[in-house]
Amino acid sequence: MTTISPHAIISPDVQIGSNVEISHFCVIESGVAIGNDCTFDPHVIIKSGVTIGNNNRFGAGSVIGGVPQHVSAPPPFGKVHIGEGNVFGEDTTVHRAIEESNVTVIGHENCLMAGAHAAHDCVIGDNNILGNSVMLGGHVIVGNRAILGGGVGVHQHCRIGSLAMIGGQALVLQDVPPFFTVDGLTSRIVGLNLVGLRRNGQTSEEIKTLKRAYCTLYRSNLTWQEILRDLQENYSSELVAELTHFLRTSTHRGIVRESTQFGLDTPCHSRESGNQNVAPSPSGRGQG
Repeated sequence: MTTISPHAIISPDVQIGSNVEISHFCVIESGVAIGNDCTFDPHVIIKSGVTIGNNNRFGAGSVIGGVPQHVSAPPPFGKVHIGEGNVFGEDTTVHRAIEESNVTVIGHENCLMAGAHAAHDCVIGDNNILGNSVMLGGHVIVGNRAILGGGVGVHQHCRIGSLAMIGGQALVLQDVPPFFTVDGLTSRIVGLNLVGLRRNGQTSEEIKTLKRAYCTLYRSNLTWQEILRDLQENYSSELVAELTHFLRTSTHRGIVRESTQFGLDTPCHSRESGNQNVAPSPSGRGQG
């Protein structure tokens, strides 16, 4: 049974599914579609151009579908598509895409904790956790099963790979490859996300293979193109194949460098002979 507070303001053309709860002082604008089993706490605002799937929960004060925060973006703006089973904490914000033909996407089973922000044109996959006050700049892409700790800031046009773990308050200015961990103190790579990999069912042998690939990436003297060729030709692992594809399609910003303060707990090339202090980039040049 759908219940709507008499104090909510809802445009007459809004499509509302079954078993939806809309609490006091919510505002839902024209052109919104809401699936089944959704819950809206007090003071939630859903603006025009938002499509919401089934079984989503919106915490008090959330604003979904706000105008892109871009000084030169003229209307009409794009849309927001939200999948199923997501949780939006109090005061979370998700903005519409800049261009009318584009969409800001939140996939399935994500948790955006209180104060998290996804800017225009972001694409968030499935089963991700964004901690309190995480800030995603425009056009940021997040894969699946990534965890971003509280207060993490991600620069526009950066990508976060699947099963990445980013420590609280890290400042992410480059792409974070899948399966890697970023330390919140240094904002640098500090090894593999071993806990996440094991929870995802990866075997010890698969993890060992991924560690060897990690060493090739960060601690060899190979050029960028040589690294990519080595990963493609010398590894049959699906994890390494996903990593290699991510690296090949990395943005012009390059990838996050490895920290010199923390080492990877695996036999590896010596640090003295490696280039771990320089982040490989798609151009083939390190960014030191």
